[in-house]
Amino acid sequence: MAISDFDLVLFGGTGDLAMRKLLPALYARDRARDLVPTARIICIGRDNKSNEDFLQIVEQNSKPHISSATMDADVWQRFCGRIQYVSLNAKETATYQNLVAALRNDPAISHVFYLATPPTLFSMICDNLSQAGLATPNARVVLEKPLGHDLESAKDINAQVGRYFNESQIFRIDHYLGKEAVQNLLALRFGNVLFEPLWRREWISDVQITIAEELGVGGRFDYYDTSGALRDMLQNHLLQLLCIVAMEPPVSNSADSVRDEKLKVLRSLKRFTPSTLAMNVVRGQYRAGHVNGVAVPGYRKEEDANPDSRTETFVAVKAEIDTWRWAGVPFYLRTGKRMADSLAEIVVRFKSVPHSIFAQSNGTPNCLVIRLQPDEGLHMNLMAKTPGDGMRLKPVELELDFREKFKTPRMEAYERLLLDVLRGQLTLFMRSDELEAAWEWVEPILEHWDQEESDPIPYSAGTWGPAAASALIGRDGLQWREEALPEV
Repeated sequence: MAISDFDLVLFGGTGDLAMRKLLPALYARDRARDLVPTARIICIGRDNKSNEDFLQIVEQNSKPHISSATMDADVWQRFCGRIQYVSLNAKETATYQNLVAALRNDPAISHVFYLATPPTLFSMICDNLSQAGLATPNARVVLEKPLGHDLESAKDINAQVGRYFNESQIFRIDHYLGKEAVQNLLALRFGNVLFEPLWRREWISDVQITIAEELGVGGRFDYYDTSGALRDMLQNHLLQLLCIVAMEPPVSNSADSVRDEKLKVLRSLKRFTPSTLAMNVVRGQYRAGHVNGVAVPGYRKEEDANPDSRTETFVAVKAEIDTWRWAGVPFYLRTGKRMADSLAEIVVRFKSVPHSIFAQSNGTPNCLVIRLQPDEGLHMNLMAKTPGDGMRLKPVELELDFREKFKTPRMEAYERLLLDVLRGQLTLFMRSDELEAAWEWVEPILEHWDQEESDPIPYSAGTWGPAAASALIGRDGLQWREEALPEV
């Protein structure tokens, strides 16, 4: 679908997200000729500065995040010509007249307001946009995470933003849903007949979803210490990936058809009780260790750290879905900082053959690995005969690397999501009831942690987290994928 003319307004236009992700993504789509010549990007900041001064900031802070292979001087000049800086204080209604003056007053032009700001400003910005006459039917608003701190605050955000914009105008971003491998998971499931008969409890042993980071909190301690791994990663990214894996086939690929099925998954997640929480949830916090041979400090020794912090930097959860398709299949969700590797992957492990005729088979089950990062692709593990005399089986891997197979430049997640915003396509964005259902499921975990007095379990930086995470999955006779891989 072609993109019509637009004015894209970036609240937080001088911030880290705009410089590292949003402006480079928009440059890439400009280079690909997806943007009409008259489309504009309006960056909002509090400081009074000229457009020329702001473009210098873009040159210094955004341009380095664009690959040299895609940098084209003429395209960069054209792209910079789209950018206009507007000084505005998000909290002061009168200053929104600066934005009114900058926007083109034409009903045929879409106004997209991207709120790359703290969520505490969402309601205030939307209220001021309304008072300035900018919350019109042709406007769209994009909300960056965190979308709430708990269920109550998430409901408040939905209600406050919903006062000024219809649900069809609200785009709640989860950048993991824009990744190529997630799109291919949808294609794999619903574009092929091969897997659908096997995609159920009769044939699948378990599902593991991992998002691991080698990095610590860096200079973001103040933000992270009020968030933690559960709010920062599990409540949004991991649960959205779970929904894509577990959802029933939608009647079409329309936005509400897909989101209806994801909502059913969230509502089918078995609720935690105090006893199941103790068994099925592990929280940890990294201490000093080594990552890639480099000594790194513990979480409580990071810059500006609280030495008594009880915030989790690791969480592992066993989830269960109460439906006919998935009853009895455990879903293991895991995320953490200062881990042994940086990766994001979904592992679907199939059950072992019911009766092996090969005496020397090691019984390794088939599994499908959907790798989201650092490289995006699909891996299928099968058993095959080794060359030579006798019937000896060995695990082999069928691999599909998207970059190598299609030989085309990879579209980054924010590129795809921004294109969908500009087209008005809502499929890859969370609906309000999805957001609230996700918070309803994690709320008992948060309440349990608030009530108990114990600290998170320490784990050494550069490892795969606390031993309790291995015990969590080990109680079911299973292992995390990296623990089950054969030594080489």
